[in-house]
Amino acid sequence: MKTIYKTLVLIMVSIISTTLVKAQLNPLSSQYYINQYLINPAFAGAGEGLKLNGAYRKLLSNVPGAPLTQNLTADYGFNKVGLGLTVNNESAGLQKKIRVMGSYAYHLKLNNNNHQLHFGVSLGFMSQRLENADIYGNPNDPTVGQYNDRKTYLDGDLGVAYTSGKLNIQAAIPNLKSVLKKDVIKLADVATFYTAVSYKIGISEGIEGMDVEPKVTYRGVKGFDNIWDAGAQFGIAKKQVFLLAMYHSTRNATFGLGMDFREKYLISGTYTTQTSALSSYTNGSFELNVRLNLSK
Repeated sequence: MKTIYKTLVLIMVSIISTTLVKAQLNPLSSQYYINQYLINPAFAGAGEGLKLNGAYRKLLSNVPGAPLTQNLTADYGFNKVGLGLTVNNESAGLQKKIRVMGSYAYHLKLNNNNHQLHFGVSLGFMSQRLENADIYGNPNDPTVGQYNDRKTYLDGDLGVAYTSGKLNIQAAIPNLKSVLKKDVIKLADVATFYTAVSYKIGISEGIEGMDVEPKVTYRGVKGFDNIWDAGAQFGIAKKQVFLLAMYHSTRNATFGLGMDFREKYLISGTYTTQTSALSSYTNGSFELNVRLNLSK
């Protein structure tokens, strides 16, 4: 009986692993435009003052144990320095993952035309656990206990970026511990690198000014083919209203609509269709983002 139960636990862990890897294929959509600090610590405090961001993402299908992501960030910029804090909470099935990072960034002004180099580093901790309360069976099973006995470990991110007000070129290495160390125990593979290029094109000026910012990203997830994303954000009324559309090489897409009232109060919603591998089983996910810019 014990052998059968342990086998069931291992099967359950394997299923959770697949689910978490799929979540890595679809990161929070706010990292593309709304909150680039999510993926790249070089953007911590990229603007003067304090900014608070929150994100919540969940599958539209009400499936028990469906992936759920909650994220909070705060970053503050002064002079050439940026400080940031990010708290990320993910769950899928029995698996719970918490990641807390503190960030330091340096923003080097190259000239008087808003050309800058940004360098950033994050350091914090990662915790992965199985939720005993959600286990149907014996929560004291040694297989579960061995997994939960793993220590919380240090983790970090590195990032660099060049911005000119229009051109944005960036690269980041997230999850340094998992990328550089072979002996890290993990359920699912993680993001290994992130690169992106975008260019903002002005369409009209004035109060009703419009612009569009095409963007292409190229990123890696360990154990999978590298992924590219391509799309654009269209801004209306000096980007107080914006539309988002992105296509991903995993054969799914993201669409979004948002409002940034007076560049101080932001709210947006995005819908990401399911990757082709899971499209027959579940609907896509909905993401809600809010931001309060206290520098305005």
